[in-house]
Amino acid sequence: MYAVIRAGGKQYRVEENAVIDIDKISVGAGEVFTNDEVLLISRDGGVTIGKPCIENAKVTGIVLDRVKGKKIEGLKFKPKKNYLKRYGHRQWFSRVRIDRIEV
Repeated sequence: MYAVIRAGGKQYRVEENAVIDIDKISVGAGEVFTNDEVLLISRDGGVTIGKPCIENAKVTGIVLDRVKGKKIEGLKFKPKKNYLKRYGHRQWFSRVRIDRIEV
């Protein structure tokens, strides 16, 4: 059984007892995460698709930690102008363990 949820403008395929990284949410570590925006549920060989979301379906889990993602490096350069600028960015994520998919 798996579900597709929408969180932070992105879609994630989740299963029970799976650990996923989603964009940083306001729920702290050790607290319960609940998402009502379930777009698709697949179980017992059948698929239920929402329009756009499935009513009375939700995914619950526990926020394990807040982590930083991989470093993204960039470079700005203008030829013949003596301009070179390097920058880096690390995005914050919330690591969530999915406990239940309810229909």
